[in-house]
Amino acid sequence: MKPLRPLLLAALWLTACVPPDTFAENAMPKLDLAEEWLNSPPLRAADLKGKVVLVDFWTYTCINWRRTLPYLRAWSNKYGDQGLVVVGVHTPEFSFEKNLDHVRRAVKDQDIAYPVAIDSDYAIWNAFDNNYWPALYLVDAKGQIRHHQFGEGEYDKLENVIRQLLTESGQRLSDSRVGVVDGEGAEAFADWKNLQSPETYIGTAQATRFVSTGRLKLNEWSLNGNWAMKREFAVSREAKGSIAYRFHARDVHLVMGPAKRGATVRFRVSIDGKPPGAARGVDVDAEGVGQIEEPRMYQLIRQPGPIADRQFEIEFLDAGAEVYVFTFG
Repeated sequence: MKPLRPLLLAALWLTACVPPDTFAENAMPKLDLAEEWLNSPPLRAADLKGKVVLVDFWTYTCINWRRTLPYLRAWSNKYGDQGLVVVGVHTPEFSFEKNLDHVRRAVKDQDIAYPVAIDSDYAIWNAFDNNYWPALYLVDAKGQIRHHQFGEGEYDKLENVIRQLLTESGQRLSDSRVGVVDGEGAEAFADWKNLQSPETYIGTAQATRFVSTGRLKLNEWSLNGNWAMKREFAVSREAKGSIAYRFHARDVHLVMGPAKRGATVRFRVSIDGKPPGAARGVDVDAEGVGQIEEPRMYQLIRQPGPIADRQFEIEFLDAGAEVYVFTFG
């Protein structure tokens, strides 16, 4: 089955959990299927014996996962000395995410200190029968999966399960909890009440809502210039190629990369035909100018409000931009 990232809007929480004191799922599959480990030597079953384990499936360009990361850091920091082991399993969505150098850079840039298992061939993903980014599995000290959640949210419930499983394992916990964690930049909670634009793929394998001519309606997009369409992405063959998208959301993100490794591709973004100014994302200046230096997710727009239907456009000043997927927040 082809792995899918779920379309997560305000009312969609794909959770499947039962009280952990009354139900056990299956034994946790072995993590020694990992091709390589970052931040840790390989973790074997013996290393995790008696530990509560939080297994987090992620891929570094996924905005839904990015917004869970502040909680993963906080739980690892708070409960790491009390028997919790957070393990990030990096299973790539796009081909460039299989590059270990890219993952290493993401781990460093995103301040991930807990162990990361590299799962580029989907061995651990398939062993868990997983289909989502993010997906979180909580494993008790006896090695049984006791709770799982697909998607963002319900962090208080997840922390309650962590605490219960640690207590079951014999740990004596203080009354203090992590509670609400405020993410910054791309890690901030989505503005769910104003989010009306869905994740939109550009490559031919999953592209939707593309229009070739005419005025764009909400959540439609178009290309201008000389583009080559590939399965995962569209690539600009010449300078001045552009993409327009009519959206309704606070944030606009775009997964992009240079067609040639080590190259830089300059770009300029606008909103309703004007520089973004105070509505700029972290990866552009007030004039909307930025550049692609590596394949990753770029935050291009963060509006201070009010939120309405608006026209976003990105113009690539150089050839060789690979564009994969729009996401919103």
